[in-house]
Formats: sequence, C-alpha cells, structure tokens
Amino acid sequence: MKKIFALFLASALSGSLAAQTEVRNYTPGITDNGITYFLPKTALRFTVTAVRRHYTPGEYCLYAERFLRLKDAVQVERDEWEIKTVEMTPYGVADKSKAYTIRLVPKTSAPLAALADDGRLLAVNKDAPEEEPLPMAAVIPGTDNNLNGAKYKTEEILSAGNLTKMAELTAAEIYDIRENRSLLTKGQADFMPKDGEQLKLMLNSLETQETALLQLFAGTMREETHVATFDFVPTGEAADSILFRFSRHLGFVDVDDLAGKPYRVSVTDLKTLPAEVIDPKAKAKKEVDDLRYMVPGRAEVKLCADNAELLSQTLPIAQFGRVEHLGGDLFNKKYTTRVTLSPVTGGIVRVEAEEPK
Repeated sequence: MKKIFALFLASALSGSLAAQTEVRNYTPGITDNGITYFLPKTALRFTVTAVRRHYTPGEYCLYAERFLRLKDAVQVERDEWEIKTVEMTPYGVADKSKAYTIRLVPKTSAPLAALADDGRLLAVNKDAPEEEPLPMAAVIPGTDNNLNGAKYKTEEILSAGNLTKMAELTAAEIYDIRENRSLLTKGQADFMPKDGEQLKLMLNSLETQETALLQLFAGTMREETHVATFDFVPTGEAADSILFRFSRHLGFVDVDDLAGKPYRVSVTDLKTLPAEVIDPKAKAKKEVDDLRYMVPGRAEVKLCADNAELLSQTLPIAQFGRVEHLGGDLFNKKYTTRVTLSPVTGGIVRVEAEEPK
C-alpha cells in the first residue's frame, strides 16, 4: 500500500485559487500538483476446492474376482474428480473510468493519502487497514497409504511360471495371513506372543502384509486436493455467464472445452438505492470540487450447474451504486478530517472530523 503526503508551498501556487482542497476529474496526460486516485469497482473471486482421485490397477487385477471375489477392483487407470466446496470473496480493483486528482491550494491542510498499489484511495489522514490476502490456487497432496506389494511376495510366488499362477499363490498367501491373524486373536496360534504389546505388533505386521498383497489385486488410489480460483468482474447484470467448466474425469478444463460441464454465474442488481430525482426546471449547479466516494448498491450473486444452486450471496457492489461528494470544507485549517474508505466498494467506512485545539 502506498502512502503519499501532499504538501505544496503557497508560493508555488497561484494566489487566485480558492482556499479549499480541489478534487477534479483526472485527464491522462495532464500533469497537476496533486494526488491522482481511483475509486474501485467490485470484483469477485470464486475459490473452488476439488478432490482428484487417481486409480491405478494392480498387477493381478484380472484375477481379483476369480481368486478373491473382489468385484470392484480397479481395471483401468483413471482419474475421478469431485468438487467439495465453492466460496466467493469480493475484492476491489481500480476503476480507471473513475479517476480523480486531489490538488492542494493555499490555507488548506495537507492530507496524507493512503493508496492501494493500483491507485485506489483507501484512507485520508490516517493509515488504512491492510487488505486481506485473496485465496490463491494450490495443489495439496494427500496422504499416500499405498504399499509396495512386491516387497511381500514369497519365494514361491516369485518363482511361479506365469502371471495366473503368481496371482493364485498370492491369493493363497492372503488367506494364510487372515487365518494366522484369526488364530492370534483367538489365542490359538502355535506361537503366541508373551504380552499384549507384542501381540499388537504381530497383528499390525500381518495387516500391513495383507493390505500390500491385496493392492496387487484391488489396485491403488492416490488423492490430492486442487484449489482453483476464477475471477469475475460484473459490468452490469449478468445471466448465466460461464465462469468455468469441470469434468468428472478431467477436472478443470477450458471454458470452450465441451468435455466439461459449465458452471454459470448470475448477477442481479437488487436496486436498493433510491433513484435520483432531478428537477428539469432547476438551474444546473456548478460541479463541486471535493472528495469523491462510492455509495454501492446491493446485488445477488449465484453460481449454478445443471439447475442446481451451489452458491447464493447478497453483497454490496460498487458498479450498481453511484459516485457522491464529501464536502470540501472538511479539509481546511479548521478541521483535521480522517476518512476511511472500503477497498472493495469505495464506500465510506468512517469519517472523523476534529477541530484543532
């Protein structure tokens, strides 16, 4: 965040200027002795968390049902994706169409202006709170519980002449492990452990061996979490705009890739601000040069897929509001005025005006 202190010597300014802070529309290419700032427009970041499960068939997958009665063994290497959560975070970006310059003139206080890195005005005469960091895309590996089944193959299995025989002997080994574990649990094994701790170690060892050999038939699964972010800046009301596409087998795909199901965002202006009443007979008033801020309107944002609503939220959005003026008299020798603006909507969060002692 930038902090700009604007102080200009009276001798450098024309004596014909009015004794107040002047704020006027900024025209690119014209240099002024002042601080140029932007009011924000509200952007939306959608954070989608999905889980990717990668399935790999085991060495003996073709014999899983024949020898172990496993009907759901992985037969083909594949990915399966599933969306877990969808969240929306509003944030502010500079609206280049709403640019203004604060220019100081004699007999006025010199304000400290706190600007965001993109030029949004955050505060006047006080430090602005730090903006919350936005969610970022990430890939989070899951815990890998897969074992190396080959490590537990016996000499008899390894010396078998073909894959069918190896699978048959491996299945027999699994049944032997199960029988030994059952005998240990019942206290009927030929070599019973001396204490409970030793029994626990033996049971854990047998379970590890069975799991590793079983994966040779059933296959393995590795899981990882993918966090994807999608930004949307409303320019007005939107109906069913495609935000992203998602495939059960491919995950997040390009917006124009029909392999993915479209997830659509809708924005509805709730028209919460009263309409401005303009008297056609009234004499046009001269534009007042003072500090600008936004009065945001409220909108309803929805994210849907297959007519199912994944997210619905009502929030203030700058684009559905209007620009207002904060009295220029607040910035003079009689007052020390502190103003805090919303970095997301440009609305006034707090105004403090103190008379000097």
